[in-house]
Amino acid sequence: MIRLVLFDIDGTLIRTGGAGVRAFAQVFAEVFHATDHFERLSFPGRTDYSLVREFFSYHGMSPSAEHFALFFREYAVRLEMNLRQKEITVCPGVREFIGRARALAQTPVLGLLTGNVRIGAELKLKRVGLWDSFVTGGFADDHEERDRIAAVARERGRALVGMDLRDQEVLVVGDTPLDIRCARAIGARVLAVGTGGASMEELEQHRPDYLARDLSVFDERWLNGK
Repeated sequence: MIRLVLFDIDGTLIRTGGAGVRAFAQVFAEVFHATDHFERLSFPGRTDYSLVREFFSYHGMSPSAEHFALFFREYAVRLEMNLRQKEITVCPGVREFIGRARALAQTPVLGLLTGNVRIGAELKLKRVGLWDSFVTGGFADDHEERDRIAAVARERGRALVGMDLRDQEVLVVGDTPLDIRCARAIGARVLAVGTGGASMEELEQHRPDYLARDLSVFDERWLNGK
């Protein structure tokens, strides 16, 4: 059985209508007075810290702790504002999947594995009442590299399960090839969904264990690990 399920957020759990991307652009323009090269940033599957570092490099800005702290402090303010202005939708089948997991006799720990900083994840998921569905996770605050975030999320989940986790007892749910890659980095099973940043054909090329249009096409194997 699956004992730990780790979910990506953007494109997997929810769609924010570009609220996060817009908040990034606003901080760069209004706080750092830089707008050139923003179109070069590719957001799907990336970590917030890596995106900020990349943009800083385009403009010769110091990737100092002070600059990162300033960016994410201002980002949280603008993200919350943008989330109020956008229609935030939950991807098909998400609430039902969570309900099915909770109904199991041996309920798995539900957590997050995301490139969002923690405050960004919280603001986004609270808008749709999903934040309290997850008891643990790994975030961009933990590490700039997605694979290392995955390792943190797995270890926190293991601590809550209270015993060592075998690879086949961990499931990562995501919508991009980078989600598949970071799941493989921690030896987990992967459920790829076509609700976000990649086509079904592209996801299939990266050979996830399971591939679905969305979570409404529920398959019991996802949670029993077969």
